[in-house]
Amino acid sequence: MESFYHLVSAYAWLIPIFVVCAVWDVTWKLIGMWKAGRNNELAWFICIAIFNTMGILPIIYLLLQKNDAKKTPVAE
Repeated sequence: MESFYHLVSAYAWLIPIFVVCAVWDVTWKLIGMWKAGRNNELAWFICIAIFNTMGILPIIYLLLQKNDAKKTPVAE
């Protein structure tokens, strides 16, 4: 347990960075959702709400890249 507290204290400077990144992300997400809602763009509103929070776009990207990697021959 002591090593955990040592690790947390060693990387305590990361906490403000995470907070700033979270505030940055939430701010832009809310602005985008607000504008999409005001413009009656339901598809954009849903995409911003779901894909950004759940990481679905990176998963789709990785799955598509995995399929492309199988098609590309590896030089030996």
